[in-house]
Amino acid sequence: MERKVVIFDHPLIQHKLSILRNVETSTKDFRELVNEISMLMMFEATRDLPMETVKVETPCGIAECKQLAGRKLAFVPILRAGLGMVDGCLKMVPSARVGHIGLYRDETTHTPVEYYCKLPKDIDKRDVYVVDPMLATGGSAVDAISQIKLRNPRKICFMCMIAAPEGLEVLKKAHPDVDIYCAALDEKLNEDCYIIPGLGDAGDRIFGTK
Repeated sequence: MERKVVIFDHPLIQHKLSILRNVETSTKDFRELVNEISMLMMFEATRDLPMETVKVETPCGIAECKQLAGRKLAFVPILRAGLGMVDGCLKMVPSARVGHIGLYRDETTHTPVEYYCKLPKDIDKRDVYVVDPMLATGGSAVDAISQIKLRNPRKICFMCMIAAPEGLEVLKKAHPDVDIYCAALDEKLNEDCYIIPGLGDAGDRIFGTK
């Protein structure tokens, strides 16, 4: 079944994204903004989670309320930049498990090279949200999702801050069954496979390494 692609237009997300892009934004503020935008995106990305009706005793009587119907979630950041999104996601779903997939981009071929993969043992019983701030060529996202699919999760979603049209098409073609959530769809990739206008190297700006 073909899944959905959501490009967020919420004013709060767009406002925070404008500050995130600014070259003058400090490492501290950049990290906090990634956290906040992740929270806001996760709010919408979990909209379709199944609910069940329960009865809750209040100080004044019995209320029929809605709760999550036992759905287990896992967040899987693509290292290293994806780590910046995890705390925001966990603030929305504290009970979720966290896996990690380590990939780096070969500077010559621009293709992803995997060096680490550690996922929850019960991943086959969980909905998985793969998170990475940037979807550029799409290679890392495609490879990470392929690795997760080998463990047969219930469902996979991908969530990023900024996507390039080229990477979005690559991901949609490789994994048409994966929901994709982006805060912004930018213009293009340049000759070095960086998103234009983008926000630079997300990992360097999150961790202050450049």
